[in-house]
Amino acid sequence: MEFRDYYEIMGVDRNSTQDEIKRAYRKLARKYHPDINKSADAEEKFKEMGEAYEVLKDPEKRAAYDQLGQGYKSGQDFTPPPGWDAGFEFSGGGFEGAAGSAAFSDFFETLFGQGGFTGGRGQAGGFHARGQDHHAKILIDLEDAIHGATRTITLQVPELDQQGHVQTRTRTLNVNIPKGVKQGQQIRLAGQGAPGVGQGGKGDLYLEIEFRPHSFYHVEGHDIYLDLPVTPWEAALGGTVKVPTPSGIVEMKIPPGSSSGKKMRLKGRGIPAKTAGDFYVVLEISLPEANSDRAKALYRQMQSELNFNPRQKLGV
Repeated sequence: MEFRDYYEIMGVDRNSTQDEIKRAYRKLARKYHPDINKSADAEEKFKEMGEAYEVLKDPEKRAAYDQLGQGYKSGQDFTPPPGWDAGFEFSGGGFEGAAGSAAFSDFFETLFGQGGFTGGRGQAGGFHARGQDHHAKILIDLEDAIHGATRTITLQVPELDQQGHVQTRTRTLNVNIPKGVKQGQQIRLAGQGAPGVGQGGKGDLYLEIEFRPHSFYHVEGHDIYLDLPVTPWEAALGGTVKVPTPSGIVEMKIPPGSSSGKKMRLKGRGIPAKTAGDFYVVLEISLPEANSDRAKALYRQMQSELNFNPRQKLGV
């Protein structure tokens, strides 16, 4: 996927005010509108410019985009960093509707589509209106989901200053992470959203849970997976090995004749829930290095005595 520099597309500086961005859009819209410009690439440039404006006109989208930093160039191969959008607080309304209203690029959809930062709007009645709900993603450790925790989180709230520049205000909250929470689940903090109008109450703040990448576990729903290296002789002969789990080290029996990719289950040792998740061990045969004369001799001995051809099923 290619990175898109929306500031470069719009021909504006990163410190431009919202009014300057609006004026640049109007100028480019007149220049590249397909009804006016009959060039072969006018329609494509018009769509590209419209996508850039969709992001930069909105202080919240713009602040999130700026979080990616300035280290990327247009056309450069790009993958969003894990948790790139965590810690930003957004009002209700979300990006999903905007993304679905036009044929935007994969880059846009990856950053802002698929329900990112969505939420309901406050309901007005007479001269009173409930405040908007706010949404944010937060990163937690896998261990927080297993044991529960209380964490102090810092959120960045995008705002416009008096000159029309996007700035962020820092907000700190103490949050209880419930035991058994899973990826994508939302924690509701009542009354922590936007203030209401008149006698309308405050909106709520919804925190969407995302796990920090773990050095050796990965999570699917309430299940936890571990790729476990084993020696060739442990796989061939069987044996008992120690396995690290988030709740401590356990011993597991490896059946004789096991192969790489074999999946073994420890029932109920995943993330707690009404029906607890499981812990899966996926075997990964690790070969010793042939880094000495003795090691090379052992490999040659196996080559001559075992007469093993792993490609026999392929007919070669």
